[in-house]
Amino acid sequence: MSEPRDVVLLGSTGSIGTQAIDIVRRNPGRFRVAGIGAGGGNVELLAAQALALEVDVVGVARAGAVQDLQLAFYAEAQKQGYATGGFKLPKIVAGPDAMTELAQWPCDVVLNGVVGSLGLAPTLAALRAGRTLALANKESLVAGGPLVRAAVTRPGQIVPVDSEHSALAQCLRGGARGEVRRLVLTASGGAFRDRRREELAGVTPEEALKHPTWDMGPVVTINSATLVNKGLEVIEAHELFGVPYADIEVMVHPQSVLHSLVEFTDGSTLAQASPPDMRLPIALALAWPDRVPGAAAGVDWREAHNWELRPLDDEAFTAVRLAKQAGEAGRCRPAIYNAANEECVAAFAAGRLPFLGIVETLERVLASAPDFAEPGTVEEVLAAETWARAQAQDIIVTAARGA
Repeated sequence: MSEPRDVVLLGSTGSIGTQAIDIVRRNPGRFRVAGIGAGGGNVELLAAQALALEVDVVGVARAGAVQDLQLAFYAEAQKQGYATGGFKLPKIVAGPDAMTELAQWPCDVVLNGVVGSLGLAPTLAALRAGRTLALANKESLVAGGPLVRAAVTRPGQIVPVDSEHSALAQCLRGGARGEVRRLVLTASGGAFRDRRREELAGVTPEEALKHPTWDMGPVVTINSATLVNKGLEVIEAHELFGVPYADIEVMVHPQSVLHSLVEFTDGSTLAQASPPDMRLPIALALAWPDRVPGAAAGVDWREAHNWELRPLDDEAFTAVRLAKQAGEAGRCRPAIYNAANEECVAAFAAGRLPFLGIVETLERVLASAPDFAEPGTVEEVLAAETWARAQAQDIIVTAARGA
């Protein structure tokens, strides 16, 4: 057996990170975790992970959490029965640049599971350091696509973790780039997939959070209900695979078993199918281009299955069309789309914006955007996002006053 692949996990206490650790623990001869990092909101779990995995380094983005983390180490060591001084205390890096420092730590693979645009700087650092990047942070590509493309040091350096993009990467093995006709991203359709536009006017945050398939955080679940999440994934697919926006389609697939499809120029279509379980794409990203046996359960082919694919209702859900327009326009428009949406989702969750107002506000923000240049630095991306958030807030507040 070859030497274990050294991995650094960014966002280790989140959903992606904890599932990655499950994969590592079940494959001890294949992976070794060299470092982990998180925001600092759950130092107890971070300390437990670090001791169990015997990592070399731990990062925490909140500098004030260092003392809490040290205390958590000693408490966890006592809980596990270590004698005083009988365990190795890893190096601790802290502060806003901690994840970026970890991304450059000596390793084979960096899994970026950081949430939001805070993941962009670590993505760039990992790429520039020559690491293979298992990317679960879609904002890196959505907000900073031009920067990420410029930072890539070799073909295939970025391996997607999102189930849809992992599916596309797998299907694309079936043909040369010039043989691809179109990519088809599948969407669960969210909580309102069977409703027409006129039926969406009065829906509540509680209704939007009732996703029929996936158990996700509130922002992602509401993004699924608006289909903004699929708009972000269309931009991500364009950046990952270089396929024009006109050749990327979205279809609603309520069962969430067909994760995406690739149509080739000869009329053949390849699809990747598996039960909804993120451990499969995570394991594949860590081991790419190889597979990890037993990473997740497969489809039971002894049973009958009835899977549905239907076109997206573009009149009821305009977010995908808007995302394509933002992507084609470039000049920080994708970053603006993403940042403004976060403000709109927060306003909807707080009862300050109607459901349909989320995408309507996005459209107004994009229409009023100044002529930003293509971003050349992280600071330029963040500046565009700051403008987008302020503009979205102004529109939301003005609309509330006029209501």
